[in-house]
Amino acid sequence: MMLSGIVTGAAPEWLIPKRMLAVPKLARLRTNVKLNKQKNRVLVKIKRKIIEIDEELCDGCGNCVTACEEGAIQIVDGKAKVINDIFCDGLGACIGDCPPDALKIVEREAEAFDEEAVQQHLSNIEQISVPASEPSACGCPSEKIQSFIPSTACQTANRPTSMEQSESALSNWPIQINLIQPGTPFLEDCDLLLAADCVPAAYPNFHQDFLKGKTLMLGCPKLDDAEAYVDKFAAIFKTAAIKSVTIVIMEVPCCSGLPVIVKKALEISGVKIALEEIVVSIREGKVLERNWNPPELLTTLGDRPS
Repeated sequence: MMLSGIVTGAAPEWLIPKRMLAVPKLARLRTNVKLNKQKNRVLVKIKRKIIEIDEELCDGCGNCVTACEEGAIQIVDGKAKVINDIFCDGLGACIGDCPPDALKIVEREAEAFDEEAVQQHLSNIEQISVPASEPSACGCPSEKIQSFIPSTACQTANRPTSMEQSESALSNWPIQINLIQPGTPFLEDCDLLLAADCVPAAYPNFHQDFLKGKTLMLGCPKLDDAEAYVDKFAAIFKTAAIKSVTIVIMEVPCCSGLPVIVKKALEISGVKIALEEIVVSIREGKVLERNWNPPELLTTLGDRPS
């Protein structure tokens, strides 16, 4: 008997080919027919098209997760994975959203696409979502791309004075440099604020004085990979039509690497962007230094930072 689809209902012995009954139980687990006890159905592998993900190329950006309407892909240990073959229809709608081209369509033996299982899967995801801290499709709230609409002039004018300083000026998420990829929509045509991650803790009016009206990228030039920063910023400057860059760092020596990284990235990209550098004190949380660099005054730097 040749099985070519998914048979619903119980799985009596007559439903399994006789040649399989003579095979030891452990060996049967390696055959093309598997019993899914949760759904009480036999899943039969057929040769069909399905998505394959190259983990070496995958950078975990999560674009494919949001592009897959069936919820077949999730980020696991920083890499995109097809969590179950039956959720993948093999049409490849997710491929065009992968910056490093880690996804491709292959033809191999896989369990048949199950639209009913997909609907149940999506329903389960929706039921377990918690609005107050809703995780992204990839399972990590910090990686879900979001843009926020700032208050209108009318809303601001009608807000009590006591609330003015407490309003958040954050307009994008994520904010960590390591989690933001070139091509992220909120980078397009923005005024970019690059801040050392200690600055918001040291400067009490960070939102109103620095962040308002800007897109934020936050990181540590000492603890993070400076080479990776250079490459990422260069790619962003080439593709995102950034209008201006403001760098805010602490007075400590290790923070001074961030402006060097940004200027090197500008040099590599060949793009001229107005650049402002701001230095904040540790104890008082005050601006110690503020330098404005018009595009034409940016000089060529030496080797990349180490």
